[in-house]
Amino acid sequence: MLHLFFGQVYLSPPSRIHLLTATPSLMSAWVLPDHIADALPSEARHIEKLRRGLLDTARSYGYELVMPPLLEHLESLLTGSGEALDLQTFKLVDQLSGRTLGLRADTTQQVARIDAHLLNRSSVTRLCYCGSVLHTRPDSPHATREPLQFGAEIYGYEGVEADLEALHLALDCLKSVQVPEISVDLADVRIVRSLLAGVIVDEQVLRAVHRALAAKDASELQQLTRHFPPVAREGLRALLSLYGDVEVLSEAEKVLSAVPGARHVLTELRAVSEKLTDVQVTFDLADLRGYTYYSGMRFGIYAQGISDALVRGGRYDEVGAVFGRNRPAAGFSLDVKQLAVVAAPLVPERVIRAPCIDDAELQVLVAALRSQGEVVVTCLPGQEAVTDEFGCDRELVRVAGQWMVRVL
Repeated sequence: MLHLFFGQVYLSPPSRIHLLTATPSLMSAWVLPDHIADALPSEARHIEKLRRGLLDTARSYGYELVMPPLLEHLESLLTGSGEALDLQTFKLVDQLSGRTLGLRADTTQQVARIDAHLLNRSSVTRLCYCGSVLHTRPDSPHATREPLQFGAEIYGYEGVEADLEALHLALDCLKSVQVPEISVDLADVRIVRSLLAGVIVDEQVLRAVHRALAAKDASELQQLTRHFPPVAREGLRALLSLYGDVEVLSEAEKVLSAVPGARHVLTELRAVSEKLTDVQVTFDLADLRGYTYYSGMRFGIYAQGISDALVRGGRYDEVGAVFGRNRPAAGFSLDVKQLAVVAAPLVPERVIRAPCIDDAELQVLVAALRSQGEVVVTCLPGQEAVTDEFGCDRELVRVAGQWMVRVL
């Protein structure tokens, strides 16, 4: 029995009371980690439709689907990828082998492993993929830490035609889902590599130079390069202002005339831009954002409503070297969840409502409609009058002894 005595509660035996307290663990059981979110039905359907469309577009170019595992030995995921990918990768210890494993933060290394070690083809190989990746930190304040990464990669061809194919496929993927006001930004890491060739500095200084170029921080770059050879110092500083339309390439030819290989790179960039006749093309010769495995031309594709690049890609000839085959490679990747924000809105699904009754003719008709691609939802007993989230626009009714579809 429960008694009150001077404001206190006590129990007379043998009664007991179980106090249900909202412990912190119980209160947070439904709370997800920061920058991790569920995809609810309408959003999930939109994302899945985009995923299927992207894979179909890649297949139309001859790209074969591969499905690498989410978990791999850490050295396989990180070798040759640089510090940025290392910092983005979740790490754990394998309870079977004791080795350190990583949850992939990018799929490119895995596909390179498949091309080099498993397929081992001598001819051109085209591969595509679509799966979740995990990041320790979001790429931007509003980004997810679990992107759904779609990508396509072509191995075994070193000519600029492969770069163009990857770029055209990326553009077709965006156009197929009606992304508005697409623009392409081109760059090439070979210019920076050529400027830094022979400059003897430690790795930390090089990373700082890359960050200063990406941020266009002139004062920081001036401080970092004050002891560099004159050609390297002046060339790196000039890159900060070499961005804009095609006229930038003409200016770069003058400013970078003393840089080995620069003229060839600029000519190649101009040739690529001339093939892109239906989109706006800009250039940023100091753009070094992204992972460090890029070895040649790079591109970013932007769209209205997105501040950062929707697609990033380019050439990464050295990515397969650690797996025994240093094959030429080009490709791109994007986050399908981010794509869903700017893609054409999902068209409401047409749904047929059916009664839940034991009728053989009705069941035959329902099965036939579903086999034709129609969505038929059975209203369970007691739910007939409920207008649910499906938004049914038709229903199955019996008229003159025959079941038929009637518009609501």
